[in-house]
Amino acid sequence: MLKQRVLTAIVLLAGLSAALWGMDLAAWGWLVAAILGFAGWEWARLIGFAPLGARVAGVLTFAVVGFCAQRSFDAQGVVADAAPALSALHALAILFWLLVVPFWMSRGARPAQPWLVLTGVLVLLPPALALIQLRAIGVLPLLLLMAVVWIADIAAYFTGKAFGRHKLAPSISPGKTWEGAAGAVVAVQLYGLAIKPALFDTAQMPSAPFWAGMLLLLTAVSIVGDLFESMMKRQAGMKDSSQLLPGHGGVLDRVDSLTATLPLIGFYLLNLIPGASN
Repeated sequence: MLKQRVLTAIVLLAGLSAALWGMDLAAWGWLVAAILGFAGWEWARLIGFAPLGARVAGVLTFAVVGFCAQRSFDAQGVVADAAPALSALHALAILFWLLVVPFWMSRGARPAQPWLVLTGVLVLLPPALALIQLRAIGVLPLLLLMAVVWIADIAAYFTGKAFGRHKLAPSISPGKTWEGAAGAVVAVQLYGLAIKPALFDTAQMPSAPFWAGMLLLLTAVSIVGDLFESMMKRQAGMKDSSQLLPGHGGVLDRVDSLTATLPLIGFYLLNLIPGASN
């Protein structure tokens, strides 16, 4: 299993590297749409769609993400006319992750399927567009900001293994602990300090308290995103969202935390850093 997991990770990293440096923004948009199409198929399976319906949902997800990407971005970045709608979409996703998801998880509730279909739009479309938005700025900012989630996951795992005593959400994900979450917070704060000079020029540099708060919020929503997908899989009686990625599960298993953090990053870039999306 470990060998399979490592080999899959190497292939994914090689493919991602080739795509990031070899594709223009339009091609990158279609690639993101294709990846999210598989995620849409997995989401439909999680919420109880029949096999044919899940495949249709995947195709529709690909089409919607691709259409929105081509209408919202050009070679210079975010199209001016699309910026207000993109900002509003990110804001809705942020409210969903900060308010609705914690409420659902606290109650252990599973809404009716029509609501879960709408939920899928907020889970998949904003982060997909944020990935394209970040790529419009540059490859390095995209990788550095995506790595916030990777750092949080790795730190939480090893800190939880070493010091974990108090369960974070035992009914959803018994392996996660408050100690692991604290380790993620510390690691992301240190990482954030290290990458800050590479992300911002002098005119855009956020204050230390604001940046620390932003990193704390990103860490928190990354954990919420991870727990939310775990809850959805547990309620569906599934261990992984699919078996598309040998040793890793499905697309949703790999992007669960990113679905929650990317809208926050996208909103920040659109509204708090003038010119950052162009």
